[in-house]
Amino acid sequence: MEARRLQAARLFARGVSQVAVAKALGVTRVSAHGWFHAWKAKGRAGLKGAGRVGRKPRLSPAQLSEVEQAIRAGPAAHGFTTDVWTLPRVATVIERLTGVRHHPGHVWRVLRRLGWSVQRPTQQARERDERAIEAWKRRRWVQLKKTPDAATRGSSSRMKVGSRNSRLSGARGRRGGTPRS
Repeated sequence: MEARRLQAARLFARGVSQVAVAKALGVTRVSAHGWFHAWKAKGRAGLKGAGRVGRKPRLSPAQLSEVEQAIRAGPAAHGFTTDVWTLPRVATVIERLTGVRHHPGHVWRVLRRLGWSVQRPTQQARERDERAIEAWKRRRWVQLKKTPDAATRGSSSRMKVGSRNSRLSGARGRRGGTPRS
């Protein structure tokens, strides 16, 4: 966008009209009019971009590099008992190294700036017994289900007698034959 404004300044300096500049650059006449008055008042400097939008980062590039080296060293190098990085742990390391406190819920923004992404461990517990889990699902889970016949297949038709969802009578309405409690 700034390049277009500076192109407009070159055209204004040659004496090109605001309407012609608007057509040449593919902008509205209102934009060209505003650019013209900014150029008249402050020259090319009046058409420069405003700069960065939003809050400035709390960590400098040098601090980010320091944080990345610390993360690459691993959690054990910073006194943590397990070899897994969590957001609160990364927040602690950032505060120790730079003195800048980040809320653990926002540390992922810093990690994303460093090019890191969420990693989930694929390893399951060594004690996991697939056969025992399947047996539990077949026996105990059926007993724990909230509906009596949840383990057996029902029918999607409300007219079949064997269906859990069948109506109790032929009465009309949404809850036609539902018994009252």
